[in-house]
Formats: sequence, structure tokens, C-alpha cells
Amino acid sequence: MTLVQPRRILAALALGVVATGAVVAQQGGIAAVDGSGSFEVNGVRVDVAGTSADAARTAGWRLAQRKGWQMLSQRLTGQARSLPDGTLDSLVTSIVVESEQIGPNRYIARLGVLFNRGRAASILGIAGVSERSPAMLVVPLIWDGGTGTVFERATPWQAAWARFRTGGSVMDYVRPSGTGADGLLLNAGQVTRRGRGWWRTVLNQYGASDVLIPQVRLYRQWPGGPVIGTFTAGYGPDNRLLGSFSLRVNQGDAVPALLDEGVRRLDALYQQGLRSGALRPDPVLAAPPPGSVVLPDEVDLIDPTITEPGIGPSPLPTGESVTLSIQADTPTVADVESTEAALRSVPGIRSAATSSLALGGVSVLRVTFDGDIAILTAALESRGWQVQQGEGALRIRRRAAGATPTAPSSAPQG
Repeated sequence: MTLVQPRRILAALALGVVATGAVVAQQGGIAAVDGSGSFEVNGVRVDVAGTSADAARTAGWRLAQRKGWQMLSQRLTGQARSLPDGTLDSLVTSIVVESEQIGPNRYIARLGVLFNRGRAASILGIAGVSERSPAMLVVPLIWDGGTGTVFERATPWQAAWARFRTGGSVMDYVRPSGTGADGLLLNAGQVTRRGRGWWRTVLNQYGASDVLIPQVRLYRQWPGGPVIGTFTAGYGPDNRLLGSFSLRVNQGDAVPALLDEGVRRLDALYQQGLRSGALRPDPVLAAPPPGSVVLPDEVDLIDPTITEPGIGPSPLPTGESVTLSIQADTPTVADVESTEAALRSVPGIRSAATSSLALGGVSVLRVTFDGDIAILTAALESRGWQVQQGEGALRIRRRAAGATPTAPSSAPQG
């Protein structure tokens, strides 16, 4: 599979440059190929003749853009539409070559087309931002040769999840690259652990609400021969089974294609589980750690509108700033913006930005604060938030509209 930028089609053909792979590899890990959320259309077949091989290939890619746009508009609006080639050049971000045959004056290929999500949505008149699931940490476990591997080393299963484009899915996948502490925190042994306390610590490191455990077991008939893959969709610390299926290829060289198809089907299972309500974040993972104190909604010991004479606000400490994650409910886009604005207005907060968006669920904001986390907790509570403190993270909620602070009772006379 080849990933090519269409704006450089003519220059690439003139120089005779042909890309040979779409997997982005890093030292010690595999990063996701595309996390931009583009609209993707696959399986566009073209058969074009031209005066030369380069001319036929250019004409084939032009035709793929037109067919891809018609397929995308039919899928999203129910009506096939067409656009001029100049407009399509500004919408198409990449051409994915799934397979191609190049002759002296003929080009036969099966292509994929990626469209810019924001521009395409505005032209089609649909919402560019769709509701997505809460952030889910992906732990891809592969069993090959009797050994289970996650991020202890680079695996073809990890590479398949990195190649998968999440623009057409409602699942908010958090896909680690396998570098740094990933191999230590996320390994085959971690899948069997069910302690919520440790899982809460791990999920806070990645800003996720729960964990997905997609597994594949490869059975090789003989070296280079048929390969059977058994896929299971697990979720949660208990690795509950959501669904399973099996796929088969006749040659060992086709294992990457087998895994790519497995990822697409697992994504469909996870989306179906989310719509049916079977897949939902474990409420225990969002609970505060043992020992933390949460005040009830009806009691507020500090009234921010009353100050004692001669006592002003305490100065902020001059020590180093801390960076922490804050989880907040974000039913709509307006709630995301209002939460960010409310956090930026707190004295001592340098920056507040959404790192994981989950409309209709719990989003994660990255906050840099000049001071201790306890001071930030007190400042947020004084502004009407309910705050639950964890290890390097806070969970905030708006107080109920009917909750009012209670004034202290006067001391008895005499």
C-alpha cells in the first residue's frame, strides 16, 4: 500500500519517484500513520489508457478523485455529487494505492482517497465534528508462536493498528507508539491484571477513560503457507468479550492484509457495542482513590463572596509549575469552550487545552498551574466546582443549580 500526496502527482511522476510503503516507523516504536480524522473512501477501481504510462497514471488518479467524491457524497448525504478537478485538488489530502498495474499506455488500479474533513463537511453541508466515544486506550495483544506480545517489541499487530485511520469511526482510540514506558506499563501481563487502582494509574498516564484489548492468535500451517487468525474484541480491566471471528490467507506474505481486515472488523464490533450500550467505561475507574474526601453538593464550607476584614487572597507560591490532567463532563461543544475559559480564569493557571475530546462523555484537559495541586483544588472548589483529586489528575463537576452554601449557625447567647 502506497500513500501519495496528490498535489505532488505531476512532480513525482516527472522525477520517477514512487513511494513503497505507508507505515511510519520510529526507533523502538510505531507511530500512527494518520490521526487527522480525514474522510476515507476505499476500493475505487480505475482502468485508464493514455499516451504514456505517466499520463495514464495521472488520469487514473484524477478519475479516482471524482469517483471517490461521488461515493463519499452518496454515503453522507444520499446523493452523488460532482466537483471540478481544481476544487477536488484542494479537498484531497492523499491517494492510497492499494494495488496497481502499470503498462506502457494503460493504468489499472484499486485506490483509496482521503478528503479533508472540515472542507468536505462544509461543502456537503454536514457537521464536521461528530460525537465520539470516551477516550479508549488500545492495548493490541498478539499471540504468535505461543508468545503473547503487546509493546515489548514492535509487532505486525501494532503496525496494523497504526495504519488504521480512525476518521470514519466514532471510537476515540488512544494508540501508544510503543516508546518510552509503554513497554513497561502495557505488556502481556498487564492484560491479566484486574486491579482497578493500578489500571486507574495507567489510564491517567494516557488520558483515557477505559481500555480496549483487541487480540489476535496466528496459526501457521507451515512456513510460508496458509495462516489463520482468530480475533477477539475485549474491553475493560476484566477483558470482557465483545465478539470474535476468524480470517484466513493462503500465503504468509499476506499476513499484513489479514491483520488490516481484522482491525476494520474489530472497529465495527466496538462501534456496535458502543451503540448498543454493551461497551461503556467502568465507573470504578473514574472513582477517586481511597482516602480522598468529597464534600456533598448541599454543603459548602467556604463562601467565596464573604471575606474577613484585613485578610486578602493568599499569594501564589513561587515554586515550579505542575502539569496535570483534568477530567470534565462535556455534553456539547459549548461546554468544552466554557470549561476551558473557566479554567484559564483561575489565578495561577498558565494554560488549559483539551487533549482528548469526548462529546457527550468525559473529556481530558491538560493544565499547567503555578503552585501545588492542593491549592488548585481549593481554588476550583471556591468557584463552584466539585473536585475529586487523584494522582496527577483532577475530576471536576459543576455543582447542582439548587445547591446553595449554608451559613454557619450563630453561637448561643449566655
